[in-house]
Amino acid sequence: MGSLALAGCGSDDSGDDKTASDDKSSTGAKKGDGTLTIGTLLPQTGDLAFLGPPEFAGVQLAVDDINAAGGVNGKKVVQSKADSGDGTPDIAGAEVDKLLSAKSDVIVGAAASGVSVSVIDKITGSNVVQFSPANTAAGFDTYDDNGLYFRTAPSDILQGEILANRIIEDDHSNVAIMGRQDFYGEGLSKRIEEVLKEKGATVSESTLYSADAQNFTAEVNKIAASKPDAIVLVSFNETSKIIPQLIAKGYGPQDVQIYFVDGNLSDSYKGFDLTGVLATSPAPASPNAEFIARLKKQPGVKDTLTYGAESYDAVVISALAAIAGKDDSGTTIGANIVDVTREGTKCTEFKECAELLADGEDIDYDGKSGAADMTDSGSLVAGSYGIYEYKKGNKYDEIDNVSGVVPQSN
Repeated sequence: MGSLALAGCGSDDSGDDKTASDDKSSTGAKKGDGTLTIGTLLPQTGDLAFLGPPEFAGVQLAVDDINAAGGVNGKKVVQSKADSGDGTPDIAGAEVDKLLSAKSDVIVGAAASGVSVSVIDKITGSNVVQFSPANTAAGFDTYDDNGLYFRTAPSDILQGEILANRIIEDDHSNVAIMGRQDFYGEGLSKRIEEVLKEKGATVSESTLYSADAQNFTAEVNKIAASKPDAIVLVSFNETSKIIPQLIAKGYGPQDVQIYFVDGNLSDSYKGFDLTGVLATSPAPASPNAEFIARLKKQPGVKDTLTYGAESYDAVVISALAAIAGKDDSGTTIGANIVDVTREGTKCTEFKECAELLADGEDIDYDGKSGAADMTDSGSLVAGSYGIYEYKKGNKYDEIDNVSGVVPQSN
């Protein structure tokens, strides 16, 4: 297993600290209705629909475990489901309205960073926690979110560094980058380019395409004209259209080394051979075999397990925050989320952690996705990424795992 210690670039003084602590229930005033309601804004349709089953399953397993252990503040957790889509067409806003009408205290989602940023003001402006298991865009760290946005996926500042380092280790020095022109694609593409140049590589071409594009001829022509020895695709399911065009230009997976990221790491591609393609995606450094076995038994879950553990942890952390604050309102939960992830007694199961809180102890929850320690901006302090390789049949296996500290903004 690989290990990468990435030094931070300074403290996080963005001003977006989770200072909702003023809303803690230390005053004894209850703001919630007594029942913790978890809304899920996750992809049932769209280019990220392949991520939906493990994410919904992770939420369901967490709700089951919490309720089996007695629920939150004496009542069972309830759940309300909605479809985030992928932003094309935009359905997330109307779906959020449904979740707010269902009195959601926490909304888990969206998966796509671009979808999350399109609804973050509506959610956090309603004093509801938005807790994504899959958002990686670096811009969330400095977004004015009313102290109510959190995530259990590490920032792309780390993914970009890990992927760029892997490209350098693979002896590629003339790299082309093609990415989605959205909140996710722009940030990750920029970070990969930045680190590649820092390491002495040449970025032969860096081009962004519209997420709504029906063809990618102009962008693929630019990539091919730059004659790269490696190509990075920061994409979603439109990869299924881009790869055939690259193959036609002589720059397919059997011609040059191609790298994917978490947004397009899927086993559903057909009609072309991805053998040898490498990819990065958040993954626990030490996978929990028991949890994985349970996840695989959930409806709709097949080979893709990405963000299932992160979804589970988002729900458990929210529930523990409600117990710590003795109230289920979004403001109380938001005020306590960071506290239950760090600087206390270590615990790894909801029941164990809840009992410690009942005894008046501070806790430090580490979950199914690994250490959950958060910065004051609601993002992970550190993260782990799997390095995946595609085999025959377009199935992929994890071949390495790299951990690092997420560099913080100056």
